[in-house]
Parts: sequence; structure tokens; C-alpha cells
Amino acid sequence: MRSRGYCELGFAKVDIDRDKRRGFPEVIYAPGKTGQQLKDIALKFIRARQLLLITKLEEKTFASLQKTFPELQYNPQARIAYLNPALSRKGGAKKRIACGPKGLALVVSAGTSDIPIAEEAAVVLELMSNRVRRLYDVGVAGVHRILQHKDLLRRAKVIIVAAGMEGALASIVSGLVSCPVIAVPTSVGYGANFKGLSALLTMLNSCSPGVAVVNIDNGFGAGYLASLISR
Repeated sequence: MRSRGYCELGFAKVDIDRDKRRGFPEVIYAPGKTGQQLKDIALKFIRARQLLLITKLEEKTFASLQKTFPELQYNPQARIAYLNPALSRKGGAKKRIACGPKGLALVVSAGTSDIPIAEEAAVVLELMSNRVRRLYDVGVAGVHRILQHKDLLRRAKVIIVAAGMEGALASIVSGLVSCPVIAVPTSVGYGANFKGLSALLTMLNSCSPGVAVVNIDNGFGAGYLASLISR
């Protein structure tokens, strides 16, 4: 029922009007949904000519979805699938999802193992029409690596830092810059990391002001918030 502001599917109420309210469409979180449910939801976005974005999507499920939606794209590191119906095969103009002047958004990962979560944030930023730079594997075990990029850090309007283990990198980055820093704790680490809890607590207890923290492994949430700040 579109008249209510959403499309009723029985198992889901697809918020088609979110694009008008928030400047970006509803995003599909894949875990817990069947392949058929994902197809039915995706079809509503495509018919509404809105950006389709599916997060935490396994590659085998993407392969099944692509049989129905051949133009669906996939980033295997980020585990994100996306399709912009406003961009036709014939090279039509791309619909700008979020408008307004934007500065540089920088995405930083502490280690190589944190890159999948950092990539999730970076892809979301790109789909929201941001200028994005990536700076990966610059964690505190070799702090000189991040210090060599101070000029890049200080050119950014907003910075996302994805880090597991003890999660200290966000505090270091924040101490070097004047822009907001969004910290993403990842579940990377040995047993006492508690699947990201130790990094989350470190980031929440940062003594450097200007650090906001999203949930464990929530690269999407970090990218979304960073885009709002960048606008």
C-alpha cells in the first residue's frame, strides 16, 4: 500500500518514501532473509526507480539474485550488492542520491583484516555521491605508517576509522585532525577481543574529543553518518 508511505509484502513493509524523508532510500540487511524475500523486496525498489542497496550479502546469494536482476553489482570485500535503476545501460544520467557540497571523506583501516568493514563504509559513501579516499593497514603496531599521511588526514572533512584488536587507532587519528572521526569497532582479534567488544569499549572511552562510535562491524552505519556530516 504505497498510499501509507510503504509497500506491504506481508513479511515486510518496504519504506519506499524514506528517500524523500532522509535523502537516501531504505537499505536491505540480508542476514535472516530468504532469497525469495530479498528478490521481492528488491523488486519494489527497482520499480520505484530507487537505488537498491543490500548489505552483509553472501556471494552465493548474490549470484542467485543476479539471475533475476542482471545489472546488480557486487563488492565481495564489502559484501554489498547495489543497483541504480536511474543509470541505464545506454549511459543515461546517474541520479544523484544525496545532494549538496561535500568535502573529502577518508576511510582508514587499522589492519588488512579490517578492510572488509572499511570497504563497506567506503562503498556506501561512494553510492551517496561522496569523494572517497582509502588508507588501509596503518594501525598502531606501526604508528609511523599513519603519521606519514598527516597531510591527507588533515584534508578530510570526515574520517572513518575501522579497527579491531584494542581499537586504539581512532583516538590517535582524532588527536591529529580537526574534523569529526567516526570509529567502527570490528570483530577482528583474539579471544579477549570478545568479537569486537574490547575495541568498542576503547573507542567509547576515547580521551580525544570528536570521536563518534557506531556498532561492531557496522561499516554501513559509519558510511551513512559520514555522508550526512560531509553534506
